[in-house]
Amino acid sequence: MTRKVLIITYYWPPSGGSAVLRWLKFSKYLREFGWEPVIYTPFNPEPQETDESLMADIPADIEIIKTRIVEPYGIYKWLTGKKKDERLGVALMNEKKSGLMSRFSLWIRSNLFIPDPRVLWIRPSVNYLTQYLKQHPVDVIVSTGPPHSMHLIALRLKKKTGLKWIADFRDPWTNIDFYKELILTAYADKRHRKLENIVLHQADHIITVSPGMTREFKNQGLEHITTLTNGYDNVPILSGEPSKGFSILHLGSMPKSRNPENLWKVLSALVSSNKNFASLLKIRLIGRIDVTIMESIRQHHLEGFVSRELFVPNNQAIQLLTQASVLLLCINKTANADGILTNKFFEYLSANRPVLAIGPTTGDVSVILNETNAGKIFEYDDIDSLKAQILYLFELYSQHKTMTGNSGIEKYSRRNLTRELSVLLNKVIS
Repeated sequence: MTRKVLIITYYWPPSGGSAVLRWLKFSKYLREFGWEPVIYTPFNPEPQETDESLMADIPADIEIIKTRIVEPYGIYKWLTGKKKDERLGVALMNEKKSGLMSRFSLWIRSNLFIPDPRVLWIRPSVNYLTQYLKQHPVDVIVSTGPPHSMHLIALRLKKKTGLKWIADFRDPWTNIDFYKELILTAYADKRHRKLENIVLHQADHIITVSPGMTREFKNQGLEHITTLTNGYDNVPILSGEPSKGFSILHLGSMPKSRNPENLWKVLSALVSSNKNFASLLKIRLIGRIDVTIMESIRQHHLEGFVSRELFVPNNQAIQLLTQASVLLLCINKTANADGILTNKFFEYLSANRPVLAIGPTTGDVSVILNETNAGKIFEYDDIDSLKAQILYLFELYSQHKTMTGNSGIEKYSRRNLTRELSVLLNKVIS
């Protein structure tokens, strides 16, 4: 017997970016394991990007419910001088130097829209879905955040309907890397923490994307938690020749907390001392880059080696990964760094190219790199080891070789992760 799960998500195609992928891919495979997904998402969201290629992953005849959302981004763009059709970056990343009006708009966002700018969608969504569920019953509700307003919609629905509810945390709430950069009043901070605590304790189950996040929540006394990491969909088919030159590729956004300052220092030194290295080095950055990182690149005289692309559709990005010499992964230099497992990391694994990671060697990324033999991770200040690894990878490139192929990554395939999700769904409603 097929059961139904209502998935409340702000991100859905044709919106692009990593936030879309998690529940799009789960929905793609859920039917194989006896679950029918029903999607609730805004009719008119403010997308970070648009990626029409993701439409091909939406299951045929899936029920997608959409209602209109009111968001304050028009006012924000007016205050900050952005164009009406200009896309907003992720988190608090600045692609241009911010001024007084940007800080004022951040204060408004931080204190008047709690937990996030989608808060105005909570009440109308609860009213709509309460009536919808009377005519179209489901077996369980899943909310995925951020934005954490999705959890508050599900919380109210649980109270009204009595349905079981799973809250999926793709990122932390008050422990997210940029939380301390919000200009919060004492009241706003208290409100965030109270809402987070309510969600964590009233959801029937919590899903996190990393063992580190799970440990963090368990340290708060929670037990109803499961780790379901992000993953990869299909191992990409190699297409075309590898990129010419020794190419270091970074996919995805790079906020200032991910600035690999010592990598720029190492590359600058190698360029100055090694003419062959300088003639072959290519740094490719695909995604939104904080202005402070571009300043750092210029300070180390590397701008001539860098090519930038604001966005590449996901299907094209996966193929580009297979053509790079090295895949760069930068972990946020923040207190929660051990538990950061980004979506792109698993796409890196599927590309079977060497991963060069910079971050804590005690974290979840380090564990997976070691178990899969997919690459190496170096502490933020370990310049000597980082330099030695880059020279090693450059030597392999020069000899037309690569690191040993990745092993044991199959458990991170989206299909296998969806199998685990289906087991959890069955357990929650039993």
